Amino acid sequence: MEIHVVRAGETLYTIARSYSVDETILREANGVPPGGALAVGQTLVIQHPQTLHIVQPGQNLFGIARLYNLTLRQLYRNNYFLHGLPGLREGQVLVIAWADSPEGEIDTNGYAYPFISRRELSSTLPYMSYLTPFTYGIDAQGSLLPLEDGMLLEEAGRLGAAPMMHLSSLTEDDNFSSERAVWVLTRPELQAALIEQILSTIRAKGYRGLDVDFEYIPPAQREDYTAFIQALRDRLAPLGLPVVVALAPKTYAAQPGLLYEAHDYAALGAAADYLLLMTYEWGYAYSEPMAVAPIPNVRKVVEYALTEIPARKLYLGIPNYGYDWPLPYEKGKTRARSISNQEAVELAVAHRAEIQYDETAQSPYFQYTAPDGAAHEVWFEDARSMAVKLRLIKEYGLYGAGYWNLMRPYPQGWTLLNAIYDIRRER
Repeated sequence: MEIHVVRAGETLYTIARSYSVDETILREANGVPPGGALAVGQTLVIQHPQTLHIVQPGQNLFGIARLYNLTLRQLYRNNYFLHGLPGLREGQVLVIAWADSPEGEIDTNGYAYPFISRRELSSTLPYMSYLTPFTYGIDAQGSLLPLEDGMLLEEAGRLGAAPMMHLSSLTEDDNFSSERAVWVLTRPELQAALIEQILSTIRAKGYRGLDVDFEYIPPAQREDYTAFIQALRDRLAPLGLPVVVALAPKTYAAQPGLLYEAHDYAALGAAADYLLLMTYEWGYAYSEPMAVAPIPNVRKVVEYALTEIPARKLYLGIPNYGYDWPLPYEKGKTRARSISNQEAVELAVAHRAEIQYDETAQSPYFQYTAPDGAAHEVWFEDARSMAVKLRLIKEYGLYGAGYWNLMRPYPQGWTLLNAIYDIRRER
């Protein structure tokens, strides 16, 4: 697998020819539009097929997968353009195997809201070990808020991604609530009732584990939170179900701030089966324009976490989005718009902007002028920045990757993931 950075004057045709690869396969694997429009500085993942199959009359995906002793999930991963759907056309060309072998094997988990489009969901589920519908929050009485997760669970079952229940301290207004976290963590009877509701939901809906994300917990509830996670694990472990805990991106134990202080890495690391490092949002809606997940920052979090938690328990958080900031930036006033990595490239193409790459942050960015004359700066993820993050998992011996989130299209990102790693199924 190679990553090509588009130069001035290059076209999809000339790039495909220079690498001796099929132009259509290259276009589809990277989410390039049918017209082939490219931006200078855009990345393309280059792979060489080892085995191709031309669909014959009457053939279906199940039969083709059996013919080559391939799982259906892998067949979908090798051919993103199928979007996880069963339909085929006679004469269609499928990639059965790529020439380069993956560099390792990891678990993957992706988060999705109930309003995700079915097509977007089915496109990405073959690349996920787990799907985590977001989220079961907590109401004013300390009970579970409902979640319309039926479609997500249906698609997860069809495409072989194990569903993971998500519990958070979000309210009906989609805000993390310190008050509701305290309410649950300090009232034993209420907490016991909540745990029973969680277990009932897991049994009724077939969830294969629990992912917990309580944020902005007051420091006084630090030990209470760890005890809550331990109580959940004590109930789920006999069922063979893991408990995953999301961790704020700390770089040292005593890091101040409401987001960090109650997240005791060592204690939560002992209480939970797995932990997600939320290594993103350095660049965010109200920050100055910058990378969402600068690599030096990500490394500091991982290296601190490894002093407190075994590597085999850790998922690295991967951001599947970017931001578009209007300029000039004014602290406290400017608000960036969250965009997909795909949309970022489309903006660069539309405005003929040249994509730059920050070697320190290991992240792409560019500026453009909108039709109304306003200047903008965009930071996002491309194949280069994603490859660096994914390879940190192997470098540090981490368990897997947790994608926030699956809501935005990013064909190139899934092509890259499939090129670098085999994806584990739930065991």
